Amino acid sequence: MTGARGTVPAATGRQGYVLRTATAEDVGGARAVMLDTVYHDLRSGYVPRWHADIIDLEDAYLRPERCTLLVVRCGDEVVATGAVRDRGPQAPPNPRWIADRFPSGSTAQLCRIYVRPEHRRHGLARLLVRELGAFAANAGGYTSLYLHTDPAVPGAEPFWRSMAHEVCDERTLPGGGQGIIHFELPLPAPAGA
Repeated sequence: MTGARGTVPAATGRQGYVLRTATAEDVGGARAVMLDTVYHDLRSGYVPRWHADIIDLEDAYLRPERCTLLVVRCGDEVVATGAVRDRGPQAPPNPRWIADRFPSGSTAQLCRIYVRPEHRRHGLARLLVRELGAFAANAGGYTSLYLHTDPAVPGAEPFWRSMAHEVCDERTLPGGGQGIIHFELPLPAPAGA
């Protein structure tokens, strides 16, 4: 994959997995992966102010030029998702200085990087992160690559610490904030640069 809008399916070479830019036919499967994750891994359930994008994936990720949704398929099933949105974290609920550091428009926020439990430990999340970073670099106008994670999700904190730089661990703030960790990743060079 090149990270550009309209990429074609690309076999990952990993046990029949195929990574591709989501199409309308992937939306139902992607939504199922996301909702299963928020109910079972995050244990928050669907919260409209946090998860409205999951219900309308087309408007959130498929239509906007500087946003994308990638899926990994295994046969006919979507088994992993990852997205880039063109807005930074909002304050509140995030600390004001985090929102100021990662403003909407110039921040590519990685989100919805979820892998079904039975497909974990195959490098799919790392592959998604790499391709989402390439997309952000090639989309133009982004100056930072941001994400946040819930350290209560098994494996999430060590995974992100292996790839990204911690900006703020809210657990260390007075009152513990939301208990999430904010990270920044290096923005790759655009293709051909």
